Amino acid sequence: MSGAVIAGIDMIPFGRFPDRSLEDIGAEAALMALADAGLTIHDVQAFYCGSALQATAFPGQRILRRIGQRMMPVLNVVNGCATGAAAFREAVLAVASGRHDVALAVGVEKMDRGLIVMPGRPADFQEEGAIGTITTPCLFSQAGVIHSAEYGTTFEQFAKVSVKNHHHATLNEKAFIRRETPLEEVMASEMIAYPNTKLMCSINVDGAAAAIVTSEAFARRHGLMNRAVRVRAAAMLASVFTDMEDGLTDFNEVTRETAKQAYEAAGLGVEDIDLIELHDCFATAELLHYENLGLCGKGESGALIDSGETALGGRLPVNVSGGLLSKGHPLGATGIANLYEICLHLRDEAGQRQVEGARIGLAHIVGGMTDYGSASAVHILERV
Repeated sequence: MSGAVIAGIDMIPFGRFPDRSLEDIGAEAALMALADAGLTIHDVQAFYCGSALQATAFPGQRILRRIGQRMMPVLNVVNGCATGAAAFREAVLAVASGRHDVALAVGVEKMDRGLIVMPGRPADFQEEGAIGTITTPCLFSQAGVIHSAEYGTTFEQFAKVSVKNHHHATLNEKAFIRRETPLEEVMASEMIAYPNTKLMCSINVDGAAAAIVTSEAFARRHGLMNRAVRVRAAAMLASVFTDMEDGLTDFNEVTRETAKQAYEAAGLGVEDIDLIELHDCFATAELLHYENLGLCGKGESGALIDSGETALGGRLPVNVSGGLLSKGHPLGATGIANLYEICLHLRDEAGQRQVEGARIGLAHIVGGMTDYGSASAVHILERV
């Protein structure tokens, strides 16, 4: 990925905006990223727009119309929770290949509360009650139960993920939920699917994030390298679901393989990483991904959360933004929002939650649905 840098990146505060359209919040994020880079939409040569729920409704073109620009290549991207990361990767590849000097990637989503209704199923069909394990809360809870059975991971250890991430979010003005949740409160909150209580589940919100990717040569010519962040690796893999009885095998395997590919492409190992933003859609997921990303060995994630090493000030802070559990999870925007958090730290611009001396950061995301498939993206970024 040598030659591709993030020259500008930003996100709107995540929340619920019933009176704002998807193109409105997407355009705001795009203009914020352009301002961060000191560029205008007229400098952009290609636009990659990620929206998991509206990809067929021309969100990219709608955003461009709101900005007041037209006549450039636009690719509308959908890849489940990995949608925004997929749009970003396309922008990176477009620049790294030499085809474009400047590309814009936007991830944007407008979401309702509650479960996402899949196409072809009646809107009033309650999947969890009727089928049990087909929805993501049940799937990730099942994975947690299996991890507990195999390695002795406790309810309390899973709950500590939420305590940590909610604390981090109190330092993030763009997070949707910004309050402390003591361990007892997390464990006593409404049970959604054991071991995940309501405070251990990510939040459906509206959101948008955007990144300006340029060639390093362009950034140098235009004096943008002082705040640029280099893309060391942009890895993405997909899988198809085969056997879900052992608890999200495909989610785990696709993350492990994507991470391996990213480490190899960057010429780095997990020991070189200074901070990580990973896909904590549920508290159980964060512990699973500690192992999938190589932060610890199999079955050791419970001990890792107990150690405090993944908290701000620890050896390898994870989800210092507050993660999906606090920041919120607007599907198409999450992947770029994770990259935004990494960039803040590599630029020494994260304020109270700054990871001191951060030089290398990793952003991870994975998504999918039973009967459909999965997608995972791992990006490794470096301070220039």
